[in-house]
Amino acid sequence: MPPDRASSPRAAPAEEGGRVAVLLPLPLAGAYDYAVPDGLVVGPGDYVMVPLGGARHVGIVWGPATGEVAAARLKPIERRYDVPPMPDVHRRFVERVAAYTVSPPGSVLRLSLGSSAALEPAAPGLVYRRSAQPVAAGDRVTPARARVLAVLEEGPAWALGDLARAAGVGNGVIHGLVELGLVEAVPVPGDRPPPIPDWRTPGPVLSSEQAAAAADLTSQQRDGRPGTVLLDGVTGSGKTEVYFEAIAACLAAGRQALVLVPEIALTGQWLDRFQRRFGVPPVEWHSEVASGDRRRNWRAVATGTARVVVGARSALFLPYADLGLIVVDEEHDGAFKQEDGVIYHGRDMAVLRGHLAGIPVVLASATPSLETVVNVDTGRYRMVHLPDRHGGASLPDIQVIDLRRHRPERQRWLAPPLVQALTDTLAAGEQSLLFLNRRGYAPLTLCRACGHRLECPSCTAWLVEHRLAGRLQCHHCGYSTALPRTCPACGEEDTLAACGPGVERLAEEVAARFPTARVELVASDTLTGPRAVEALVERVGRHEVDMLIGTQVVAKGHHFPMLTLVGVVDADLGLHGGDLRAGERTFQLLSQVAGRAGRAERPGVVYLQTIEPAHPVIQALARGDRDGFLEAEIDGRRQAHMPPFSRLAALILSSPAAADVDRAAQMLARAAPVDRDLTVLGPAPAPLSVLRGRHRRRFLVNAPRTAPLQAILRDWLARVRLPGSVRCQVDVDPYGFL
Repeated sequence: MPPDRASSPRAAPAEEGGRVAVLLPLPLAGAYDYAVPDGLVVGPGDYVMVPLGGARHVGIVWGPATGEVAAARLKPIERRYDVPPMPDVHRRFVERVAAYTVSPPGSVLRLSLGSSAALEPAAPGLVYRRSAQPVAAGDRVTPARARVLAVLEEGPAWALGDLARAAGVGNGVIHGLVELGLVEAVPVPGDRPPPIPDWRTPGPVLSSEQAAAAADLTSQQRDGRPGTVLLDGVTGSGKTEVYFEAIAACLAAGRQALVLVPEIALTGQWLDRFQRRFGVPPVEWHSEVASGDRRRNWRAVATGTARVVVGARSALFLPYADLGLIVVDEEHDGAFKQEDGVIYHGRDMAVLRGHLAGIPVVLASATPSLETVVNVDTGRYRMVHLPDRHGGASLPDIQVIDLRRHRPERQRWLAPPLVQALTDTLAAGEQSLLFLNRRGYAPLTLCRACGHRLECPSCTAWLVEHRLAGRLQCHHCGYSTALPRTCPACGEEDTLAACGPGVERLAEEVAARFPTARVELVASDTLTGPRAVEALVERVGRHEVDMLIGTQVVAKGHHFPMLTLVGVVDADLGLHGGDLRAGERTFQLLSQVAGRAGRAERPGVVYLQTIEPAHPVIQALARGDRDGFLEAEIDGRRQAHMPPFSRLAALILSSPAAADVDRAAQMLARAAPVDRDLTVLGPAPAPLSVLRGRHRRRFLVNAPRTAPLQAILRDWLARVRLPGSVRCQVDVDPYGFL
């Protein structure tokens, strides 16, 4: 029997009139004991309401009482919610994540709880359908009413808002038809289950390589074999259709499937493909989902009626009733790393969740992370390989433009060879993409009179000019202010100058060079949510756009059949700065953006503008030698004793007062563990030494793979009592070093 199913609603004897431990979604060290009043029956995993410190909180019955508090002093549980208990495997997952990330279990539990509204059943609703009453001669059927009737003739009952949108009318038109008797309102339960994807629907015809890969994944799913598989395929190789077959096998077994994606923007086109394959949309979970839908989706996951969930990293922490498969798409992507609160990596925790449940985990990528590649090499993971693009499309030709030899014009950013390539592509009626991973107009604004640089008042970061919005913005804390007319340091007027290019400044150059081209700017602050991205993809598909200018939002996952040219304006951006993963990250990002070119029958070409054409990353990209790059990167990490051949952890101290955080850093330094196999670096100011008004200091610990790193960190922190104003964050396996 699968592990999720083995956890019955009452995995241990229920308690009545006794006491139990309840874990609360608060940064507390563990569960608290509560009395079970007479007449109330609770068991492990039950959702309950309990009092604490003058407030009432939703918690989870975690197990037997600890006995640390006398029975007479215990407060009683106030109620038990009528929802399925949190499965045992999910409670073990919460505990393991807390232990791995050195976080309070209650903080991890908070990731799994919806709002208290999600625990209550929804009020009954109404749906509208065509009645049996025919249209009479005296009925006034206006064009708007006729559209409503036409929509209802095509299918089942509709919710009021959905019907109004489908017919393009207001709610009053529908109410008028109800009064006429031509439409009837039918009461329905408040929480209707989401539609069930049809796994029997045949998918597209797969190539022989895709079919072999799909057979491998589906056999693992059918046989109930646990384990992690890397689905390694070049961009455009059809990885999504392959893992759709594994989802179909999971659905055929009657279990739930989860697909994690790194960016909300990726889900729009993905949702269309899913609906074409399975007939209905999946359940979504990400920050753009409306609160009412989040409530319904959480309940559907907990009750098991949500059969397929697609979402951001937080979707991993939903309390699945019977999870049978996890897919992590674009597994290499840094967006899977949560940097605030409980700091975790979604990919790694997905592997942990799959291990605890004994279910398959599929990691899909064209540029897999070094950690995943090493896990394949050492036999911890299996690999399924797709070496070719689907449908006979070829990989793009990659050309390197040496900016030392082909200099752009003054105050311009496009080199002559790239300008010529853009001209030729426009003349051929094809589409282009210019990629620059910098939002806004310019990354730095300074005064020509006194040299003052405009900085964020809350962070040690420059303010980025967004000329289209007329604002200066900090991309770290969100601070925003209007563009000043005078220098705030010297008071001179008209002396503020934009330095360096952002995508807005690049768009300005393109408009000057190609005034008839239809250009779209694509960045996270111009596209909000998957629907906006979906609309853009449709415009590009209808060839209403000649040229895209974008940041990494446009680099991943999108399919543009007529896009044949990609120009990377600053291929060196991100290669330096002391980041352990700078080379790997740059290779992955540029490979992904290059993969947008030539995905259909038309061949593609990619131009990389660089001042370092001999850099190993640029050379590997130009040769298309991913495996050679990975081999060299792995060898370098091994020799430097860096992950994945050692373990890193960061301690980040922060406080509104610099003196407080410095004092706390010295206290921790004096208590630092001493071990010849352990290296403790710091304390040192973080690269962003002030963030959101808090001064920051960092320690970095490098330990052997076999070291009990979390135990070392817990012991270290337990020996120091930090000032109340100082916050300490633990980042095990850090991915960013700002």
